[in-house]
Amino acid sequence: MSTRSSKRQKTGDDQPYELIYWPTLPGRGEHIRLAFEASGTPYSDISNESKEGINVVLEQISDKNLGDDNGPPPLAPPILRHGSNVLISQTPNILLYLGPKLGLTPDTDNDPVGAYHVNALTLTALDGLSNEAHDTHHPIATGDYYEDQKPEALKKARDYRTNRLPKFLGYFQRVLEGPASKGGEYLYGGQLTYADLVLFQTVDGVIFAFPKCLAALRSSGKFDKVFAHYERVKAHEKIKAYLESDRRMKYGNGIYRHYPELDEED
Repeated sequence: MSTRSSKRQKTGDDQPYELIYWPTLPGRGEHIRLAFEASGTPYSDISNESKEGINVVLEQISDKNLGDDNGPPPLAPPILRHGSNVLISQTPNILLYLGPKLGLTPDTDNDPVGAYHVNALTLTALDGLSNEAHDTHHPIATGDYYEDQKPEALKKARDYRTNRLPKFLGYFQRVLEGPASKGGEYLYGGQLTYADLVLFQTVDGVIFAFPKCLAALRSSGKFDKVFAHYERVKAHEKIKAYLESDRRMKYGNGIYRHYPELDEED
């Protein structure tokens, strides 16, 4: 019987980072890219650097992949490979791993639970401004076409615009107004963390998907700190350079889709 080795070699931070994700889409992999870009960390975006890169994705999610002694197989991308013996999946899990390595979480010596606050903020943004946004155009079945569930999508989008978006934007407004933000420029601890990058990306996505709705929410004045935060992260020197580069991919048939009828007021 084989047993897991207790002497697994520790992966050094100088080992290469490889993002394994679908080509041409920002998607959930964009949160990982933003972490690397904001911290100036070199990485390989496998599927967007060669036509053969997609094969790496398919091999990882194949039903023939049983994983190895170091870990189980991933269900779906994004997947992060760090060196030769770290392979992990799930967006918030990858960010939790990368955060301290890239300087995107508080120093644990000064704030032992700060990383968990950052993780909670990240999970909240992904829940309300990514997962729920996706469900507006695929409320019944992810495998069916949008056109096959359009009546349900119209109802889902109406509720999302009216109730869910204000709820989540209002929550982050409170976070930025609260004392734990240390000044209201960033979500936690007065410094840029990966939660700020996730909130930026998810707000950017819903602005693309629901431009009329987001314009109205912005002009309401109820979420001024959230939109100021969005502009602040967008103007971050390294993020700004990335957004203007050809590495930043356009939205398409991914999480955020703009269907004008889903953005119309009744």
